[in-house]
Amino acid sequence: MNEGKVWDILIIGGGPAGLAAALYAARALRSTIVLESQMLPGGQIQTTGDVEDYPGIIHTTGPELSIMMQTHAEHFGAKIEFGEEVTAVDLAPTIKTVQTKSVYGDEHTYKSKTVIVATGAAPRTLGVPGEDLLRGKGVSYCAVCDGPFFRDRHVAVAGGGDAAFDEGLYLTKYASRVTIIHRRDAFRAQKLLVDRATKNPKVDFIMDTVIDRINGEKALESIDIRNVNTGATERLELGGLFVYIGSDPNTSIFNSCIGVDRLGFIDADENMAAADCDGVFVAGDVRRSPLKQVVTAGADGSIAALTADKYLDLLEAGDTPDEAEAIATSKLTWKTEY
Repeated sequence: MNEGKVWDILIIGGGPAGLAAALYAARALRSTIVLESQMLPGGQIQTTGDVEDYPGIIHTTGPELSIMMQTHAEHFGAKIEFGEEVTAVDLAPTIKTVQTKSVYGDEHTYKSKTVIVATGAAPRTLGVPGEDLLRGKGVSYCAVCDGPFFRDRHVAVAGGGDAAFDEGLYLTKYASRVTIIHRRDAFRAQKLLVDRATKNPKVDFIMDTVIDRINGEKALESIDIRNVNTGATERLELGGLFVYIGSDPNTSIFNSCIGVDRLGFIDADENMAAADCDGVFVAGDVRRSPLKQVVTAGADGSIAALTADKYLDLLEAGDTPDEAEAIATSKLTWKTEY
């Protein structure tokens, strides 16, 4: 575990953002460790079947891409500890402390000069029978990721906010029909989005309705829905179901030392530096961002690692943490702009 070691860069989270950060940090010759709570790399993409929107790879699967990312980071010297759930952090000092509990019940303490938070965000689930079984087999939480697999099929979108309408309209590029199912009698989405969906001949709506069950063995076949006012039930045959009822960032243990917005996402600048905490950087779905994809998570991770590397250069040259943070972010911005 190398618990007595002070690492240059410690990364919390072994999804695409964390693994990309590990690759760039290790290639910069920084001692790098990744702490991942699960026993496999990749985060959410571990549960994704087909992946065909990652540049340079025409087709792969989520598990295959995860292993490739892990192997790439380890090839350059990054160390990855699986099954290490972070339980507490102290990120304010120059040397940061991260405490974990392993899947075997052991408690460990890690120290590092910088920390990259790449803990991701978990999509909210319906919590109904069949959902876990058919996740990645017709049940999806990302239209941009999976929409092309549902060409000429009838799909449903669960939700009534902006994301549900944005993704529902996106799905009309592929699906023959998109049914938006909402548990209330009015939508929370912007009127502009609702108007666009209403005018789209491929879109229809089922209101005041919840999903009680998702049916299928090897793939989704149908869903059981129920009107919340009348109690009437119906079975709706579908080729796919996209769930957009919100997501929850994995930030609960950081809220005391890192600024978050009202939804819990971490505030970070364009160089991935966390607000209010020198030497702490952020990458991927855990930060406030307009698009949550594997490719954008990887980009965040690379920026976070290079900013952390520059920050360490400046600390080693004698700057204070405040000075190092300010200069590192300004220098990286200058390089990217010119």
